[in-house]
Amino acid sequence: MTKKQLRVAHLYGNLLNTYGDNGNLLVLNYLAKKINVDFSIEMVSLYDTFEPDHYDFVFFGGGQDYEQKIVSKDLQTKKAALIEYIENDGVLLAICGGYQLLGHYYITANGEKIEGIGALDHYTLNQDNQRFTGDIKIYNETFDETYLGFENHNGRTFLGASERPLGKVLEGHGNNGEDQSEGVIYRNVFGSYFHGPILARNEHLAQRLLSLALTKKYGE
Repeated sequence: MTKKQLRVAHLYGNLLNTYGDNGNLLVLNYLAKKINVDFSIEMVSLYDTFEPDHYDFVFFGGGQDYEQKIVSKDLQTKKAALIEYIENDGVLLAICGGYQLLGHYYITANGEKIEGIGALDHYTLNQDNQRFTGDIKIYNETFDETYLGFENHNGRTFLGASERPLGKVLEGHGNNGEDQSEGVIYRNVFGSYFHGPILARNEHLAQRLLSLALTKKYGE
């Protein structure tokens, strides 16, 4: 029997790794090995081409405004390919800055507007001299799952009509501190502000992402 393989694109992993978010890939690799699946990770960074048909899973982490500004410019060259991947139900996990850059734009702490790629219909505003920090707990009614994490972000993200939140905030601030939403789900894209990393504390979510990627590639 041929060993199953998931080909993984790590977007800008050499630039975006705030609070150890790359640990999400370590968790997925560990779980994949337990079920005899080869989890093959490739870095896709500045000046690289993103081939939407080549990858089965994409991870897009977060960074500081300086790095995200650099990434934003290069990301425009991958815009069409990433949108094709997403609209074809490609599985993607985006954390913090990656989550913001998949939307239309975000405003930095100093008021600068950084363009996203508009693959998802959200936008992010800033806050004056304030951040959302601390432990957070959310509940996803569709999956009947609770997720725990830590948030630390200046941004206030507002979802579009085609998006639904990853969960409803039970404790903490979430996307914007106003509507009790945290994160996003669009097709097979999952975005969140959870650091920590999110999958280390929420194995059931990691299993869900792994299952989605395997089902997309190999069927039921």
